[in-house]
Order: sequence, then structure tokens, then C-alpha cells
Amino acid sequence: MVAPTDAHVLIVGETGTGKELIALSIQKQSRRNDKVFISLNCAALPADLIETKLFGYLKGAFTGADADRVGIIAAADGGTLFLDEINSLDISAQIKLLRFIENGEYLPVGAIKTQHANVRIIAATNTDLENQISIGRFRQDLYFRLNVMQLKLPALRDRKADIQLLLKYYFSYFAKKHQVRTPSVNQEVLAVLQQYAWPGNIRELCNLCENLSIQRLRRPITLTDLPKIYTENQSYPLGFSQYFELPPAGIDWGELEASLIQQAMEKSSGKYKEASQLLGISRDALYYRIKKYNLEFTDKKT
Repeated sequence: MVAPTDAHVLIVGETGTGKELIALSIQKQSRRNDKVFISLNCAALPADLIETKLFGYLKGAFTGADADRVGIIAAADGGTLFLDEINSLDISAQIKLLRFIENGEYLPVGAIKTQHANVRIIAATNTDLENQISIGRFRQDLYFRLNVMQLKLPALRDRKADIQLLLKYYFSYFAKKHQVRTPSVNQEVLAVLQQYAWPGNIRELCNLCENLSIQRLRRPITLTDLPKIYTENQSYPLGFSQYFELPPAGIDWGELEASLIQQAMEKSSGKYKEASQLLGISRDALYYRIKKYNLEFTDKKT
């Protein structure tokens, strides 16, 4: 819905959740997909350089300006500009960016005549901008201009059902990149990784997959292959397979799954969020299974 339009977008999410990847996806599905896509991390530049980086400058505008320099806004004309960690912009730069978003005009440093550019802005932040507004660090009018469409990316700890899919994707990717065999994990490893809090989110998972791929293990990855950070201080019973063995006659999977859901709901006192975390699945996946098995629970959020 968002991509085919020219609406500005604000992407909100913790570090490592894939904000730039979403921005690139929007660009590729937009009418500007054949135009330039420029990414700028606003936190990577000091406050006294961000303005010249964005808007450019004229020769003689300041000491050391020995030639005209085109800014990122001009370079992105016709395309898309991704401003990561936009909360790091100082107030002065925010004011000038607001003017550009409002009418497409900007003033290079040292210039007296405004210039015009047609640029779609996709901004991203890992902080609460409304809180930044309340303490005077972010302009409310700029927030409203950027927040036409807001996309919230969940942390990996809130989408643990995706971990198995992400492992498969990254193992395949790094197998091709490093020309090694594609690793695999046993169920104990998967359970541990689904219990882990992932402070670095998908970026951390990506790095772990590359690490394990480079080890060139010729067997399924086990707990001993994981860095200790993933196996220490885990509340999950790491060796669950040692007390569960598939009976010779097999099992009724639906009955087992329904029973596990019942137990999780009881242990969480009816709280869907806590129950989904106990089961290592998303809340939506839990809702789906409750409906599938005709179970009846009331979500006790508090």
C-alpha cells in the first residue's frame, strides 16, 4: 500500500530489526524504482557537518570550501532518500529539512537563491520520537510531516516463530557466499535460539549464522557449537529432548499441540503474550492455533 505512493514514511524499530531493508523494499516497489536510492545515517556525522552533507555548499561559504559541493538532497533528486536515526539531527538541521519537505526547496550553505528537488523521504528511528519532542530534542512539526505513514518493526524476541525461517535463509545465503555446505541445527539448538532475548535483533542472528557457516561443520549444529552467550543463564530446559522421545506408535500432533497451549495459558494466567513466549511462537500464531483447535480463552492482558 505504501510503496507505490510518494508519501513520506517513518520506520520505527530497534537497532538491527531491518529498517533499511524495509526502506529498500519500498523503493523497489515504488514508481521511483529506476531512480537513485541514497542512505544517510544521521548519527554518523557531527552536527556541524550534517547541514552541508544534506544541502551542499558553495565555494567560499566557509574556510576550506574551495569548490562547490552538491549535497545529498540534490544527488537524490527524482529518487528516494533514506534518513536513518533521524532522531540524531540537531534542531537547526531539522528546521531546514522541514522546509524542504514542505515545499521541495532548500538552500545550500553560502547560497542566497533557493534550489528545488523532488525527493521522497523515508526516515527511521530507534527511539521514541514523541518522547524526544516532549524534552525538546525533536520538532513536533517535522514529526508530523514525516509520520504520514508509520511502519513499526517488531523486535526479534517478539517474532520468535520466524527464527527457524531466518536461520534457513541466512545459512543458505552464507553457504553460497563462502562456498561451504549449508549447516543445519537440531531441535535443542532451535529451542535455545527461540528462548534467547536477541538484543541485537536480526543483525545479531545474521552474524551468528555467518559464524556457524564459516566453521564448516559436517554435522548438525549442537549446543556446544554455540557461543556461550546463547546457552548461559537460559530459563528454558536446554536438554528437553532427553525427556521426550517419540513413541514407536507415533503421536497425535494436534492433541499434543492443544495440550501445550492449554498448559502455556495456565502457566501465564491467561495472558496471550506470555503464553506465546512460553511456546516460542508469535501471538498471531497462538491465536490461529487456539481457533484451529476450538479452544476458548480470554486474553488477560494485566
